[in-house]
Amino acid sequence: MVYTTALVFGPGMPVLSEEESVVEMIGKYLFQLTSSEKRSCARRGSVDSCDELEKTPTSADVDIGLGYEERLLQQDMTRQIERCLSEAKASTLRCQVLLLPSRMSARVARDVVRSSADEPCGLRGASIAVYLETKDELKSLGSISTDSSVTPTFELSLVFKADDDGWSPLKHIFVTERETVLKLRPEYRLVKKKLYSSASPVIHDFY
Repeated sequence: MVYTTALVFGPGMPVLSEEESVVEMIGKYLFQLTSSEKRSCARRGSVDSCDELEKTPTSADVDIGLGYEERLLQQDMTRQIERCLSEAKASTLRCQVLLLPSRMSARVARDVVRSSADEPCGLRGASIAVYLETKDELKSLGSISTDSSVTPTFELSLVFKADDDGWSPLKHIFVTERETVLKLRPEYRLVKKKLYSSASPVIHDFY
């Protein structure tokens, strides 16, 4: 999985020092290549979302198999997931920049919508909790409300995973040394538990 500035919660591209001129030149080349040939960009509030064309599903790919109503649900869920992560960035996560693989929030939203397809109230009956799994702990990042007028019929635990392997040598192309950066892995987990039922929770791992 190649990480780029595909989804950045935080400041924009920094200006590098003269000592990093060589790296800056490489960074400009990579950024131009990504900008002109590999991605299209859209801004949603505090989130910069860009789609790579290589190795990453496009918007059309993510929407495959979804009807019109499901597509609208997915788009709304994408916005809510990004809002939840953005709010957790400054509080629970305590980082200036949060990096996600390109289109990850849309892929997660699609799987959330699909997991509610067999529920009596659909996605409106979901109670969604968002977590971050690190090497040491499981952090609660918040919750997502779907429809407060509907009594939840099932719980969904959405678990993102922190990339604890560290950054590549070129990490300072995208951020300054003074910025605290957290990068998420492309893998995530959905745990579905039906309420008012003795059935065991169902765990789905996505890669």
